[in-house]
Amino acid sequence: MIKAKNDEHLLSGHGHEHDHHEHSGHTEVILYFIGLAGFLFALFLSNALLKNVLFLLTFLLSGYHIIIEGFIDTVKHSLRLKKFYPNVHLLMTFAAVGAILIGEFMEAALLILIFAGAHYLEDYAQSKSTKEIASLLEMHPKNARKLHPDGQIEIVDVTEVKIGDQLLVLNGDQIPADGIVLSGRSTVDESAITGESIPVEKNAGDIVYASTINGDGTLTMEVTKDSSDTVFAKIIELVQQTKTNISKTAFTIQHFMPLYVTAVLLIAPLFFIVGYFGLTWTFDVSFYRTMVFLIAASPCALAVTDIPATLSALSNLAKRGVLFKGGASLANLADLKAVVFDKTGTLTEGAPSVSDVHFDEQLSEEQKQFYRSIIASMERKANHPLAEAILRHFGDAAIFDMEVDNEIGRGLSGKFQQKTYKIGKPSIVGEVSSQLQEVTNRLENEGKTVVYFCEEDKVICVIGIQDAPKDSAKKAIQYFKTENIYTVMLSGDAERTAKAIGEQLGIDEVRGNVLPEEKAVKIRELKNDYPVIAMFGDGVNDAPALATADIGIAMGKGTDIAIDVADGVLMKNDLGEIAYAHRLAKKLRKIVWQNIAIALSVVLFLIFINFFGFANMTFAVVVHEGSTLLVILNGLRLLRGLKD
Repeated sequence: MIKAKNDEHLLSGHGHEHDHHEHSGHTEVILYFIGLAGFLFALFLSNALLKNVLFLLTFLLSGYHIIIEGFIDTVKHSLRLKKFYPNVHLLMTFAAVGAILIGEFMEAALLILIFAGAHYLEDYAQSKSTKEIASLLEMHPKNARKLHPDGQIEIVDVTEVKIGDQLLVLNGDQIPADGIVLSGRSTVDESAITGESIPVEKNAGDIVYASTINGDGTLTMEVTKDSSDTVFAKIIELVQQTKTNISKTAFTIQHFMPLYVTAVLLIAPLFFIVGYFGLTWTFDVSFYRTMVFLIAASPCALAVTDIPATLSALSNLAKRGVLFKGGASLANLADLKAVVFDKTGTLTEGAPSVSDVHFDEQLSEEQKQFYRSIIASMERKANHPLAEAILRHFGDAAIFDMEVDNEIGRGLSGKFQQKTYKIGKPSIVGEVSSQLQEVTNRLENEGKTVVYFCEEDKVICVIGIQDAPKDSAKKAIQYFKTENIYTVMLSGDAERTAKAIGEQLGIDEVRGNVLPEEKAVKIRELKNDYPVIAMFGDGVNDAPALATADIGIAMGKGTDIAIDVADGVLMKNDLGEIAYAHRLAKKLRKIVWQNIAIALSVVLFLIFINFFGFANMTFAVVVHEGSTLLVILNGLRLLRGLKD
């Protein structure tokens, strides 16, 4: 992907090349409308002198910043780059001054009015695209309640908070930094990070994120990250890069514009000479048509074919919780040929849950209920990763007081009423009935993790646990199939488990037992057949692959390292939104090419009819600058997005 360098990021469109004044100030806007009012008033006057004075004032008031930027930026950038580096503002200033010199005051004023109006429209697109950033910044906490060893509480600026500091978070407070809960219990609104509206319960040992909102409880937390390294800070940094990370098309246009403007400035005197000496036009006619040529050949519309449309698309995506670093990443998405997914937390919920419970068919309901209580009582004292899932399923069972041993790598064992019970992998088994063996085989073939519950070494219950696929993942995979985009899943899970999930989702290729460093290698291999590849992941182990892919997309609930190296973030962890983003990227590509066609067609049309004397200056101004407004408005349509 192409990113503009600092010295070369000299945008040649309205409102971007003047890097010292990126957004229109209030004074400029006020003077613009004063000039516009003067122009409209002049149209109704009969006194020619007064009319022309008002038109001249319009030119000066509404266009003074255009004139200044035309000359100052050209000089500044030419000195910096040690070569002539003109811009569109300079060309339009020459055209307007030329119109004044031949007495076409109204045309000069109209040219500046429409040109500056397009300038403000592009600024509007820019402001809309950065609105989400502004709202994010407003959400960032300013202060923190620092706990000192003697119990004193000090209100400090959040930038003074250091790793290891203990903070007090009261009900309703914004959490000042990323950290871990030491004590207390509360629910936290994490929608600023994940996009999820349902608050998450937090207890001692849980991780909390800066800028999320504490609920009714009070928490004591320890800071684990510097304020500049929080997940929230990484997301803001990512979105702010939209200004510099531009598409290849915009990059090409930017660097083509100075050459184009230089060519027009060189051709204009030749046009006059050929007309006056070669075609025997009169001096006035030659000069007049040369001024029209300057207007007609100006690349105003061409300069704004890409960036306003791209900013509008990025703004629309941001409102839906899809954040991209900039136009380059979004443009690459339109060329997508293959998609690589991490499994856990990306295609699946990331939280295992009990999907199947099968007791020995000879047991009564009363016996089953008793064994449910045994299972729940044992799992309460477990430290293995599946315990939480089993407890959620058997949580309503009665709890017995029993001693339980955790056997690393095997499971749990305990005694109750003189009998021994075990919960763990199938390797713990002694005797398995044919019925439960069939259940085991079926669950394993479905890619589920099997847990046995035994009484005196006899298996009496088989539990199937699965990290269920997301509904949004199924829809996304279906969409990619309709677009002939190859889908791949890479997982550290066992091959059979990974393939079972892949079959449920309809993924084209599944690789299990994949180490983190192997994911990046696999992506490099895929590039031989698929030029543009996207990678979706959420963990530290996905960071190398995210960086290797042409487009790396981190899930909003992922780690800050994944977010840091990614080109975009799905705040709501909804893969369905990336299908929308792909559609929008293709629509953006279509609109950009429409804009380029409009811009070039109008330039060629006006130059052609001007050569034969069929274009007066008013017509040229209205049609040419009208095409600029049309191109910008065509791009602004993407603010509305697409129909779902």
